[in-house]
Amino acid sequence: MNQALLLPLSLYIHFPWCIQKCPYCDFNSHAVKAGIPEQAYIDALLADLRVDLALVTPSRPIQSIFMGGGTPSLFSPQAIQRLLLGIQEQVLLTPDCEITLEANPGTFESAKFKAFRQLGINRLSIGIQSFNDPHLKKLGRVHSAAEALKAVAIAQQAGFDNLNLDLMFGLPDQTSEQALFDVQTAIDLNPTHISFYQLTLEPNTYFHRFPPKLPEDDTIFAIQKNCQQRLAAHGYQQYEISAYAQQGKQARHNLNYWQFGDYLGIGAGAHGKISQALPEKIIRTIKPKSPEQYLKQAKAKHQTIAIEQLPLEFVMNHLRLKTGFNLADYVAVTGLGVESLEPALTQCLQQGLLVKNQQQISCSEKGWDFLDVVLEKFIVL
Repeated sequence: MNQALLLPLSLYIHFPWCIQKCPYCDFNSHAVKAGIPEQAYIDALLADLRVDLALVTPSRPIQSIFMGGGTPSLFSPQAIQRLLLGIQEQVLLTPDCEITLEANPGTFESAKFKAFRQLGINRLSIGIQSFNDPHLKKLGRVHSAAEALKAVAIAQQAGFDNLNLDLMFGLPDQTSEQALFDVQTAIDLNPTHISFYQLTLEPNTYFHRFPPKLPEDDTIFAIQKNCQQRLAAHGYQQYEISAYAQQGKQARHNLNYWQFGDYLGIGAGAHGKISQALPEKIIRTIKPKSPEQYLKQAKAKHQTIAIEQLPLEFVMNHLRLKTGFNLADYVAVTGLGVESLEPALTQCLQQGLLVKNQQQISCSEKGWDFLDVVLEKFIVL
């Protein structure tokens, strides 16, 4: 049997509109100016999915759906319902399919989120970033700390018992005490999952052109370690660089990315990865970024991952996970032999950046802190 057919298959759906563009955001998002063309966009998504499904074997079911953005929660429940029904007309979903919707606190209404839950959306990810009003203002967020707390309450009252909260650290003028307050506030709300990641100044963002004054590197490192200890003490185990979950509540969709599974990507600027035959035909799909071009159903780009790039592609994802990867899984998922990881694997083991336990390869504490150094060794020039 073709090993590619055994890989899990997920679906990512991109919604490119936001209330306003945040100064740190490098995602494909656009401020709403004259309303959202909901129905036309749903039509385009379903047409896009139909084209992508031709790349995969019909018998492969979808195990997770992630609606990201932008701000998907700007769309009406009626539009999302038509989208989900249209998806199920085209492809089989697993009975326990994880369906995640990203939402921002500024878009929360009780009736709307009850409707989202009734549609079968069973996981919510709320972009809070901070519970500190001055920090939220500096980040360009449209909500306040009080609105963030209210949003979580609305989500829980609507029946969302699988809930992720996004938090950022290393914010302009942020102290360790303020970061710990944010983390403790999130913990007290008892979400199942917390994403906790560092503010970085990405190219093509307002913050990159006009950098704010961020804490010193030593301060940021101390903030990270202190907050990680607090999360662990309350049962939020780190399983990925920026992901912390209660027992059994890891994000299945994101795990599929990091374990080099397959995923369809529909929507403006969405990316996908489909394995048709290993190792010679693993395809990346890239959709037009402009919503206007996407609505005109402009042609997607298809790129085949070069065989010599597969080792880097695989480890770049897997080494984000605390558990790392098994050498047998590497062979099964890429179609390559273990020798294709050399000489980088041996170098990293000798330098104490990676550790090997039987056939399991993972980062050491040193390698975890210097993951970029590890990955550079797998780059083929």
